[in-house]
Amino acid sequence: MNCVTPPQSVPSASAASLPWDYSCRVPRESAGIRLDHFLVQALADHSRSEISRLIRAGAVQVNEQTVKPGQRLRAGDHITLILPEQLSELPQPRDIPISVLYEDQAILVIDKPAGLVVHPGEGHRQDTLVNGLLYRYGHLPGNDPLRPGIVHRLDKDTSGVLVIAKKQSALKYLNAAFKNREIGKTYHAILLRSPGRPEGRLVAPIGRHPVKRQKMAVLETGGRYAATRWKVLRAWPGFSFVEIDLETGRTHQIRVHMASLGAPVAGDALYGGKIREIAGVPVKRQLLHASAISFTHPETGRIVTCTAPLPADMRQIADRLDNSQKKN
Repeated sequence: MNCVTPPQSVPSASAASLPWDYSCRVPRESAGIRLDHFLVQALADHSRSEISRLIRAGAVQVNEQTVKPGQRLRAGDHITLILPEQLSELPQPRDIPISVLYEDQAILVIDKPAGLVVHPGEGHRQDTLVNGLLYRYGHLPGNDPLRPGIVHRLDKDTSGVLVIAKKQSALKYLNAAFKNREIGKTYHAILLRSPGRPEGRLVAPIGRHPVKRQKMAVLETGGRYAATRWKVLRAWPGFSFVEIDLETGRTHQIRVHMASLGAPVAGDALYGGKIREIAGVPVKRQLLHASAISFTHPETGRIVTCTAPLPADMRQIADRLDNSQKKN
Protein backbone atom coordinates (compact mmCIF):
# COMPACT_ATOMS: atom_id res chain seq x y z
CA MET A 1 0.00 0.00 0.00
CA ASN A 2 1.22 3.46 -0.82
CA CYS A 3 -0.40 6.86 -0.39
CA VAL A 4 1.44 10.12 -0.85
CA THR A 5 0.06 13.51 0.27
CA PRO A 6 0.45 15.71 3.37
CA PRO A 7 -1.48 14.71 6.56
CA GLN A 8 -4.34 16.88 7.81
CA SER A 9 -6.71 17.06 10.78
CA VAL A 10 -10.22 15.56 10.46
CA PRO A 11 -13.37 17.64 11.19
CA SER A 12 -16.95 16.43 10.67
CA ALA A 13 -19.04 17.27 7.60
CA SER A 14 -22.56 18.71 7.39
CA ALA A 15 -25.67 16.62 6.69
CA ALA A 16 -27.71 16.89 3.50
CA SER A 17 -31.38 17.80 3.26
CA LEU A 18 -33.95 16.87 0.62
CA PRO A 19 -37.09 18.67 -0.69
CA TRP A 20 -39.63 15.96 0.12
CA ASP A 21 -42.50 18.51 0.21
CA TYR A 22 -42.68 20.22 -3.19
CA SER A 23 -45.57 21.30 -5.40
CA CYS A 24 -45.88 23.79 -8.24
CA ARG A 25 -47.69 24.79 -11.42
CA VAL A 26 -45.67 24.95 -14.63
CA PRO A 27 -45.44 28.58 -15.83
CA ARG A 28 -46.15 29.44 -19.48
CA GLU A 29 -42.47 30.17 -20.22
CA SER A 30 -41.52 26.63 -19.19
CA ALA A 31 -43.94 24.88 -21.55
CA GLY A 32 -42.21 22.21 -23.63
CA ILE A 33 -39.31 21.61 -21.24
CA ARG A 34 -38.55 18.10 -19.99
CA LEU A 35 -39.72 17.29 -16.45
CA ASP A 36 -36.24 16.38 -15.20
CA HIS A 37 -34.72 19.55 -16.68
CA PHE A 38 -37.47 21.66 -15.10
CA LEU A 39 -36.86 20.15 -11.65
CA VAL A 40 -33.09 20.52 -11.94
CA GLN A 41 -33.67 24.26 -12.43
CA ALA A 42 -36.37 24.51 -9.76
CA LEU A 43 -34.41 22.51 -7.17
CA ALA A 44 -30.94 23.83 -7.86
CA ASP A 45 -29.40 22.34 -4.71
CA HIS A 46 -30.13 18.79 -5.82
CA SER A 47 -28.38 16.68 -8.43
CA ARG A 48 -29.84 15.58 -11.74
CA SER A 49 -29.19 11.92 -10.89
CA GLU A 50 -31.11 12.28 -7.61
CA ILE A 51 -34.08 13.93 -9.34
CA SER A 52 -34.12 11.33 -12.15
CA ARG A 53 -34.06 8.53 -9.58
CA LEU A 54 -37.05 10.01 -7.76
CA ILE A 55 -39.02 10.39 -10.99
CA ARG A 56 -38.34 6.79 -12.02
CA ALA A 57 -39.29 5.62 -8.51
CA GLY A 58 -42.71 7.27 -8.85
CA ALA A 59 -42.04 9.97 -6.26
CA VAL A 60 -42.85 12.73 -8.79
CA GLN A 61 -46.27 13.10 -10.38
CA VAL A 62 -47.58 15.39 -13.10
CA ASN A 63 -51.33 16.01 -12.86
CA GLU A 64 -51.54 13.09 -10.40
CA GLN A 65 -49.93 10.69 -12.88
CA THR A 66 -46.50 9.07 -12.70
CA VAL A 67 -44.42 9.91 -15.77
CA LYS A 68 -40.93 9.46 -17.20
CA PRO A 69 -38.07 11.93 -16.70
CA GLY A 70 -38.34 13.02 -20.35
CA GLN A 71 -42.04 13.97 -20.07
CA ARG A 72 -42.63 17.29 -21.88
CA LEU A 73 -44.48 19.77 -19.69
CA ARG A 74 -47.40 22.02 -20.59
CA ALA A 75 -48.29 25.37 -19.07
CA GLY A 76 -50.42 24.83 -15.97
CA ASP A 77 -49.30 21.22 -15.34
CA HIS A 78 -49.34 20.43 -11.62
CA ILE A 79 -46.11 18.86 -10.36
CA THR A 80 -45.92 17.20 -6.95
CA LEU A 81 -43.04 15.42 -5.26
CA ILE A 82 -44.03 12.92 -2.58
CA LEU A 83 -41.45 10.70 -0.96
CA PRO A 84 -42.44 7.01 -1.24
CA GLU A 85 -42.22 5.12 2.01
CA GLN A 86 -39.46 2.86 0.71
CA LEU A 87 -37.24 5.84 -0.15
CA SER A 88 -37.64 7.33 3.32
CA GLU A 89 -35.64 4.43 4.74
CA LEU A 90 -32.42 6.38 4.97
CA PRO A 91 -29.21 4.41 5.59
CA GLN A 92 -28.42 3.90 9.25
CA PRO A 93 -24.97 3.70 10.86
CA ARG A 94 -23.60 0.15 10.97
CA ASP A 95 -20.30 -1.08 12.36
CA ILE A 96 -18.80 -2.29 9.09
CA PRO A 97 -15.00 -2.65 8.94
CA ILE A 98 -13.27 -0.13 6.66
CA SER A 99 -9.66 -0.53 5.53
CA VAL A 100 -8.26 3.00 5.26
CA LEU A 101 -5.40 3.66 2.84
CA TYR A 102 -5.30 7.43 3.34
CA GLU A 103 -7.34 10.06 5.18
CA ASP A 104 -7.29 13.80 5.84
CA GLN A 105 -9.86 16.53 6.50
CA ALA A 106 -11.12 16.54 2.90
CA ILE A 107 -10.90 12.99 1.56
CA LEU A 108 -10.82 9.33 2.50
CA VAL A 109 -9.31 6.53 0.39
CA ILE A 110 -10.17 2.94 1.28
CA ASP A 111 -9.52 -0.61 0.11
CA LYS A 112 -13.02 -1.99 -0.51
CA PRO A 113 -13.33 -5.76 -0.06
CA ALA A 114 -15.13 -7.90 -2.61
CA GLY A 115 -18.74 -8.56 -1.58
CA LEU A 116 -19.38 -5.11 -0.10
CA VAL A 117 -21.96 -2.92 -1.89
CA VAL A 118 -20.97 0.75 -2.03
CA HIS A 119 -24.36 2.40 -1.42
CA PRO A 120 -27.95 1.32 -0.66
CA GLY A 121 -30.02 -0.09 -3.50
CA GLU A 122 -32.42 -2.89 -4.32
CA GLY A 123 -31.63 -5.83 -2.05
CA HIS A 124 -29.00 -3.94 -0.06
CA ARG A 125 -30.49 -1.32 2.25
CA GLN A 126 -28.48 -1.35 5.46
CA ASP A 127 -25.37 -3.45 4.82
CA THR A 128 -23.35 -1.18 2.55
CA LEU A 129 -20.17 0.86 2.67
CA VAL A 130 -22.31 3.98 3.21
CA ASN A 131 -23.67 2.46 6.44
CA GLY A 132 -20.12 1.90 7.63
CA LEU A 133 -19.11 5.44 6.69
CA LEU A 134 -22.04 6.89 8.64
CA TYR A 135 -21.01 4.81 11.67
CA ARG A 136 -17.46 6.11 11.44
CA TYR A 137 -18.12 9.78 10.60
CA GLY A 138 -21.75 10.57 11.43
CA HIS A 139 -22.30 12.75 8.35
CA LEU A 140 -20.80 13.12 4.90
CA PRO A 141 -21.51 15.73 2.18
CA GLY A 142 -23.91 15.45 -0.73
CA ASN A 143 -27.53 16.02 -1.70
CA ASP A 144 -28.39 12.34 -2.16
CA PRO A 145 -28.89 10.74 1.30
CA LEU A 146 -28.32 7.27 -0.16
CA ARG A 147 -24.85 8.21 -1.44
CA PRO A 148 -23.27 10.66 1.02
CA GLY A 149 -19.64 11.35 0.17
CA ILE A 150 -19.65 8.88 -2.72
CA VAL A 151 -17.63 10.14 -5.68
CA HIS A 152 -17.43 6.92 -7.72
CA ARG A 153 -18.23 3.28 -7.15
CA LEU A 154 -16.98 -0.25 -7.63
CA ASP A 155 -19.23 -3.21 -8.35
CA LYS A 156 -20.12 -5.35 -5.35
CA ASP A 157 -17.71 -8.13 -6.28
CA THR A 158 -14.87 -5.87 -7.44
CA SER A 159 -12.30 -5.11 -4.76
CA GLY A 160 -9.87 -2.25 -4.37
CA VAL A 161 -9.24 1.46 -4.13
CA LEU A 162 -12.19 3.81 -3.63
CA VAL A 163 -12.19 7.57 -2.92
CA ILE A 164 -14.77 9.25 -0.63
CA ALA A 165 -15.25 12.98 -0.11
CA LYS A 166 -15.53 14.28 3.46
CA LYS A 167 -16.24 17.91 2.56
CA GLN A 168 -18.71 19.42 0.10
CA SER A 169 -15.93 21.29 -1.71
CA ALA A 170 -13.97 18.06 -2.14
CA LEU A 171 -17.09 16.26 -3.42
CA LYS A 172 -17.67 18.93 -6.04
CA TYR A 173 -14.01 18.98 -7.08
CA LEU A 174 -13.66 15.20 -7.38
CA ASN A 175 -16.95 14.84 -9.26
CA ALA A 176 -15.63 17.31 -11.83
CA ALA A 177 -12.26 15.54 -11.97
CA PHE A 178 -13.92 12.21 -12.73
CA LYS A 179 -16.17 13.81 -15.34
CA ASN A 180 -13.19 15.48 -17.02
CA ARG A 181 -11.13 12.25 -16.95
CA GLU A 182 -8.48 13.69 -14.69
CA ILE A 183 -8.32 10.63 -12.42
CA GLY A 184 -5.83 7.85 -13.13
CA LYS A 185 -7.23 4.36 -12.44
CA THR A 186 -5.37 1.06 -12.74
CA TYR A 187 -6.94 -2.39 -12.33
CA HIS A 188 -5.68 -5.96 -12.35
CA ALA A 189 -7.73 -8.94 -13.49
CA ILE A 190 -7.48 -12.64 -14.11
CA LEU A 191 -9.14 -13.37 -17.44
CA LEU A 192 -10.42 -16.48 -19.12
CA ARG A 193 -8.13 -16.87 -22.12
CA SER A 194 -6.21 -13.82 -23.41
CA PRO A 195 -7.32 -10.58 -25.10
CA GLY A 196 -5.40 -11.61 -28.22
CA ARG A 197 -2.41 -9.29 -28.08
CA PRO A 198 0.17 -8.74 -25.33
CA GLU A 199 -1.06 -5.15 -25.00
CA GLY A 200 -3.47 -2.83 -26.70
CA ARG A 201 -6.14 -0.16 -26.52
CA LEU A 202 -9.83 -0.71 -27.17
CA VAL A 203 -12.17 2.14 -28.05
CA ALA A 204 -15.74 0.86 -28.23
CA PRO A 205 -18.94 2.63 -27.10
CA ILE A 206 -20.85 1.11 -24.20
CA GLY A 207 -24.57 1.29 -23.45
CA ARG A 208 -27.43 -0.71 -21.98
CA HIS A 209 -27.90 -4.13 -23.58
CA PRO A 210 -30.91 -3.90 -25.96
CA VAL A 211 -32.51 -7.09 -24.62
CA LYS A 212 -30.91 -8.03 -21.29
CA ARG A 213 -31.38 -4.77 -19.42
CA GLN A 214 -29.28 -5.79 -16.41
CA LYS A 215 -26.25 -5.93 -18.71
CA MET A 216 -24.17 -3.37 -20.56
CA ALA A 217 -22.82 -4.03 -24.05
CA VAL A 218 -20.59 -2.69 -26.81
CA LEU A 219 -22.98 -0.91 -29.18
CA GLU A 220 -22.54 0.12 -32.79
CA THR A 221 -24.84 3.11 -32.28
CA GLY A 222 -26.12 4.96 -29.23
CA GLY A 223 -23.45 3.96 -26.75
CA ARG A 224 -21.16 6.27 -24.78
CA TYR A 225 -17.50 6.67 -25.69
CA ALA A 226 -15.32 4.23 -23.73
CA ALA A 227 -11.59 3.55 -23.94
CA THR A 228 -9.59 0.85 -22.16
CA ARG A 229 -5.86 0.00 -22.29
CA TRP A 230 -4.52 -3.38 -21.26
CA LYS A 231 -1.21 -5.20 -20.86
CA VAL A 232 -0.79 -8.93 -20.30
CA LEU A 233 1.57 -9.45 -17.36
CA ARG A 234 1.38 -13.25 -17.17
CA ALA A 235 -0.13 -15.89 -19.44
CA TRP A 236 -1.10 -19.44 -18.47
CA PRO A 237 -2.95 -22.15 -20.42
CA GLY A 238 -6.53 -20.88 -20.58
CA PHE A 239 -5.94 -17.79 -18.43
CA SER A 240 -4.08 -14.48 -18.30
CA PHE A 241 -3.23 -11.86 -15.70
CA VAL A 242 -3.63 -8.35 -17.07
CA GLU A 243 -3.10 -4.76 -15.99
CA ILE A 244 -5.84 -2.41 -17.19
CA ASP A 245 -5.93 1.38 -17.31
CA LEU A 246 -9.25 3.14 -17.76
CA GLU A 247 -9.43 6.30 -19.82
CA THR A 248 -13.18 6.53 -19.15
CA GLY A 249 -15.41 5.19 -16.39
CA ARG A 250 -18.48 3.57 -17.92
CA THR A 251 -20.62 1.07 -16.02
CA HIS A 252 -19.04 -2.42 -16.20
CA GLN A 253 -16.47 -1.04 -18.67
CA ILE A 254 -13.65 -3.50 -18.03
CA ARG A 255 -16.01 -6.45 -17.84
CA VAL A 256 -17.73 -5.50 -21.12
CA HIS A 257 -14.58 -4.60 -23.05
CA MET A 258 -12.62 -7.69 -22.03
CA ALA A 259 -15.59 -9.93 -22.83
CA SER A 260 -15.86 -8.29 -26.27
CA LEU A 261 -12.25 -9.38 -26.89
CA GLY A 262 -13.12 -12.99 -26.08
CA ALA A 263 -11.43 -12.85 -22.68
CA PRO A 264 -14.05 -12.17 -19.98
CA VAL A 265 -13.02 -11.60 -16.38
CA ALA A 266 -12.80 -14.99 -14.70
CA GLY A 267 -15.74 -15.54 -12.36
CA ASP A 268 -17.92 -12.97 -14.13
CA ALA A 269 -21.05 -14.99 -14.89
CA LEU A 270 -22.88 -11.96 -16.32
CA TYR A 271 -20.41 -11.53 -19.17
CA GLY A 272 -19.39 -15.10 -19.96
CA GLY A 273 -16.64 -15.68 -17.40
CA LYS A 274 -18.43 -18.19 -15.17
CA ILE A 275 -16.08 -20.77 -13.71
CA ARG A 276 -16.27 -22.82 -10.51
CA GLU A 277 -12.57 -23.01 -9.70
CA ILE A 278 -9.11 -22.26 -11.04
CA ALA A 279 -6.15 -24.49 -10.17
CA GLY A 280 -8.17 -26.01 -7.34
CA VAL A 281 -9.13 -22.63 -5.84
CA PRO A 282 -12.90 -21.88 -5.69
CA VAL A 283 -13.91 -18.78 -7.69
CA LYS A 284 -16.69 -16.95 -5.86
CA ARG A 285 -16.63 -13.59 -7.65
CA GLN A 286 -15.29 -11.77 -10.71
CA LEU A 287 -11.51 -11.64 -10.30
CA LEU A 288 -11.16 -7.89 -10.79
CA HIS A 289 -9.28 -5.54 -8.47
CA ALA A 290 -8.89 -1.74 -8.50
CA SER A 291 -5.19 -1.58 -7.69
CA ALA A 292 -4.36 2.12 -7.83
CA ILE A 293 -5.78 5.60 -8.19
CA SER A 294 -4.04 8.92 -8.75
CA PHE A 295 -5.52 12.41 -8.60
CA THR A 296 -4.83 16.00 -7.62
CA HIS A 297 -5.78 16.74 -4.01
CA PRO A 298 -8.81 19.12 -3.94
CA GLU A 299 -7.21 21.40 -1.33
CA THR A 300 -3.42 21.10 -1.49
CA GLY A 301 -3.04 20.68 -5.26
CA ARG A 302 -0.57 17.85 -4.70
CA ILE A 303 -0.79 14.50 -6.47
CA VAL A 304 -2.29 11.73 -4.33
CA THR A 305 -1.44 8.17 -5.35
CA CYS A 306 -2.97 5.26 -3.46
CA THR A 307 -2.51 1.56 -4.11
CA ALA A 308 -4.12 -1.56 -2.64
CA PRO A 309 -2.46 -4.98 -2.70
CA LEU A 310 -3.90 -7.81 -4.73
CA PRO A 311 -6.46 -9.63 -2.53
CA ALA A 312 -5.81 -13.11 -1.19
CA ASP A 313 -8.08 -15.01 -3.60
CA MET A 314 -6.41 -13.53 -6.69
CA ARG A 315 -2.91 -14.00 -5.25
CA GLN A 316 -3.60 -17.63 -4.44
CA ILE A 317 -4.93 -18.37 -7.93
CA ALA A 318 -1.98 -16.62 -9.62
CA ASP A 319 0.50 -18.53 -7.45
CA ARG A 320 -1.18 -21.87 -8.18
CA LEU A 321 -1.16 -21.18 -11.93
CA ASP A 322 2.51 -20.16 -11.77
CA ASN A 323 3.44 -23.34 -9.90
CA SER A 324 1.42 -25.50 -12.27
CA GLN A 325 3.16 -23.96 -15.26
CA LYS A 326 6.60 -24.51 -13.74
CA LYS A 327 5.83 -28.19 -13.17
CA ASN A 328 4.83 -28.60 -16.77
